[in-house]
Amino acid sequence: MDSFEINKIIAAILMVALLIIGISKISNVIFHVDKPETPGYAVNVEQVSSASTALAEKIEDKKIDISALMAMGDISHGEKVFKKCAACHSIVKGGKNNIGPALYNVVGRKVGAVSDYKYSKALSGYEKEWTFEELNGYLVKPAKWIKGTKMAFAGLRKEKDRASVIKYLNQNTDNPLPLP
Repeated sequence: MDSFEINKIIAAILMVALLIIGISKISNVIFHVDKPETPGYAVNVEQVSSASTALAEKIEDKKIDISALMAMGDISHGEKVFKKCAACHSIVKGGKNNIGPALYNVVGRKVGAVSDYKYSKALSGYEKEWTFEELNGYLVKPAKWIKGTKMAFAGLRKEKDRASVIKYLNQNTDNPLPLP
C-alpha cells in the first residue's frame, strides 16, 4: 500500500468525524432545548396516617391512659427488653455510668440528675422528673420527645415493651413508686 492510499483513508476518517461533529452542532441550533434550573420533578406525596404515627401523636399530646398502659406491663418481660438498654446503661445499685447514665433509682428522679455523668444540653435543661408518663413518651422515640438529646436509640414501639421496661425500672429502686 503506498502513502497516497493511506492519506486517502486518514482523510476519509477525518471527514466522517467532522461530518458527525458538524451535524451535531447544526442539530443543536435547530432543536434548541432550554435546560431546567433544577433537574428532576417535584413529587407530591400524601401524608399517610398509620397506627404508629397516631400512637406517637397521642403520646406527644399526653392523652394516653398511663394506668391502662402500665397494666399491660410485666416485670420479667421488662427485664428481657431492658437487655437492649443494658448495652449503654447499668441498672444495679451503685452501678457505674457507661455510655449512658446509671438507671438505678431513675423513676421519680429529676431528669439529668446523675452528678458524675455529662448530659446533653437538652437533658440538662429539661426541668421535669422521670414520671411514668415522661418515661413512656421518652421511650417511644427519645430524640423526638426531648429534641437535642444525644441518646441515639430508635425507641420501643410496642406499648407492652415500654410498660414492662418502666415497671422493671420502677422495681430497681430503693423506694418503688406506686403504679398509677
